Amino acid sequence: MIRLTALNGRELVVNAMLVERIEAVPDTVITLTTGSTCAVRESVDEVIERAVDYLRSLRDAETGATPATIAQYARNIR
Repeated sequence: MIRLTALNGRELVVNAMLVERIEAVPDTVITLTTGSTCAVRESVDEVIERAVDYLRSLRDAETGATPATIAQYARNIR
C-alpha cells in the first residue's frame, strides 16, 4: 500500500498491486485494475517511486534481502 494525497488534501492509501495506469492530465490520475480512478497531488514520477519502493519492500521481506546482502550478492557474481 502506498500513501498519497488526494487533490482535496486528504490522505489516500492505494494498493500498489492494483495500479494499471498513471497519467498526468494535468493532475496525476491513477487507474486501478478494478476500473476505479483517483486524482492525487503527487507527480507521476513520485507515484511510480513509491510503488516501486513498496514492491521492493515486499520482495525483500519475502527473500530476507537487505541492502547489505544485495551488495554482497552483487560482489559475488562479478
